[in-house]
Amino acid sequence: MAKMRRKSDLPSKTCVTCGRPFSWRKKWAKVWDEVRYCSDRCRSERPKAGQTPERQ
Repeated sequence: MAKMRRKSDLPSKTCVTCGRPFSWRKKWAKVWDEVRYCSDRCRSERPKAGQTPERQ
């Protein structure tokens, strides 16, 4: 049986768009090095080339 892991033990990153931290997900296991956004919303609102992100 596999050993249980706590969510706090998983790797995490900071979202490029919103700046919030997000944790590793099993569906990202093969592409974790390429993941930059925490959600589809942040990915669709990513800053265009030459623009700085706006924070509210």
